[in-house]
Amino acid sequence: MTRSARRTRRTLQWTGVAVAALLALSACSSSDDSSSDAATASASAPGDAAPELSGTVTVFAAASLKESFTALGATFEKAHPGTKVTFNFGGSDSLAAGITGGAPADVFAAASAKTMAIVTDAKDAAGTPATFVRNQLEIATLPGNPDGVATLKDLTDSDLKVVLCDRTVPCGAAAQKALDAAGLELTPVSYEQDVKSALTKVELKEADAAVVYKTDVKAAGDKVEGVEFPESADAVNDYPITLLKNAPNAEAAKAFIELVRSAEGRRVLTGAGFIKP
Repeated sequence: MTRSARRTRRTLQWTGVAVAALLALSACSSSDDSSSDAATASASAPGDAAPELSGTVTVFAAASLKESFTALGATFEKAHPGTKVTFNFGGSDSLAAGITGGAPADVFAAASAKTMAIVTDAKDAAGTPATFVRNQLEIATLPGNPDGVATLKDLTDSDLKVVLCDRTVPCGAAAQKALDAAGLELTPVSYEQDVKSALTKVELKEADAAVVYKTDVKAAGDKVEGVEFPESADAVNDYPITLLKNAPNAEAAKAFIELVRSAEGRRVLTGAGFIKP
């Protein structure tokens, strides 16, 4: 073989190697692109995305939850544009009666297990209610406590105008339990249908004192003064929350309940004076 022929053969061999390398590189690149495209398609698959929440969530909640739940409602709406949280605050027994009577609602948050049982016994709850906070009683007096109320027994003074929640309402049932624990009898000037109504009587100076929740005393600020009493430890109320069976907006309702039970919800509630369960 001549020198020229050997040189030509070597050139063809190197050319073949280069072509093979280029083909392999191209194949590898094509495979990577395909894998990348597949991964992108998989990540953006509609089934993997969390459903967007929208519409109104109707929450029936104990009157003592008004301030904290209103704040959490605003947080929820901000986190889920297109949603709106509406509240019906009142005495837990009245709210429970409304739910069992067919009032449209998504969530029920009660101030006692007893009032929640009205709803669960009627099979209007979806699942098992969960206790998310607890609450304790306190005496609310006029600012500065001009009558010098220091104990639960002081409320039995006939010269004092004292207001209690109705005994069918959780705050009234708790107050009666505390009175029983202390062996006291008290005749109030009125029984109110929810804790806010009882507190308002003191704020408007229509009563000298009322037995309400610590959270309500705190929410009232300088409009009233709070007096703690040891018997309140015998009458602490658990607050349960549940999704309702016929909830018109179940998905958004579940998300609201998750917020209430989350670390953020716990921060807002304990900041309002509620006790961890």
